[in-house]
Amino acid sequence: PDASIPLADHLKTGMDFLDQEKYVKAQEEFQFILSRGTGTDYGDDAQFFLAESYFLNEQYILSIQEYENLTRKMSYSPFFEKARFRICEAYRIESPNYYNDQSYTEKALERYREFLDDFPESEHSLVVTKSMGALRNKLAKKLYETGVLYMKMDEFEPARMSFNRVLDDYYDTDIVQEVHISVVKSFLLEKRIDSAK
Repeated sequence: PDASIPLADHLKTGMDFLDQEKYVKAQEEFQFILSRGTGTDYGDDAQFFLAESYFLNEQYILSIQEYENLTRKMSYSPFFEKARFRICEAYRIESPNYYNDQSYTEKALERYREFLDDFPESEHSLVVTKSMGALRNKLAKKLYETGVLYMKMDEFEPARMSFNRVLDDYYDTDIVQEVHISVVKSFLLEKRIDSAK
């Protein structure tokens, strides 16, 4: 980017690139503004739209870092709430299928909870609640499948421990019915008829 052009023009150029989905070029403009004018009126705009250009380019982990730069250093920014929401969304998108490592899922849930605490009136709260439900279902399914695996190995006590964790921690998820049935089944397979009843 040309240093002789005012920062406002770089911002406009960056926004144009963003609209045209030329994300890498947009990133260059926004990074240039940040290198020259973090403390200027354009700093938080450039920071937010740099993060957006990563997010829209599906570089979610990079976008999280840039949104966090904004939420850490520029809490006065009008983009603060949107940045917080985008962090949640990026973690949700990075959250893998239930049978994989679920640390991003946990992270997304944690961030969503914090978001709701801090912005209870947010226009995003409906989306947040829905996303949290989906993530909780995923974690419940992972625990349930662990229990099923133990059942296949005739390890009924550990299986029940997994099932009971689903019932304790994810009582509001879609899988609860199946979990109750599996607990009964585990007792029947051990010929513990009274417990099964």
